[in-house]
Amino acid sequence: MVALMVEEFELYAVKAKSLPDTTTNENLLIIYGLYKQATVGPIDTSRPGIFNQRDRAKWDAWKAVEGKSKEEAMNDYVTKVKQLLEEAGIAV
Repeated sequence: MVALMVEEFELYAVKAKSLPDTTTNENLLIIYGLYKQATVGPIDTSRPGIFNQRDRAKWDAWKAVEGKSKEEAMNDYVTKVKQLLEEAGIAV
């Protein structure tokens, strides 16, 4: 079961790269946070400073999902990427 989940997660990690440029930053940050939680686990760095808005937003997105297990994060990531691909009219 876990091997299938990992396989599907890796497949959708590749498919996520085909998301259109119109994908909102909010959605990109959601999948970024889920990806990092699934692959690295809980965030282990301090929050970037106020002048580094891009990295700070990514840090916040990862921090927002820190309570999820790797399996939950993988599952949520796949679900979110599927949703974004379908909204963009890209075959899932």
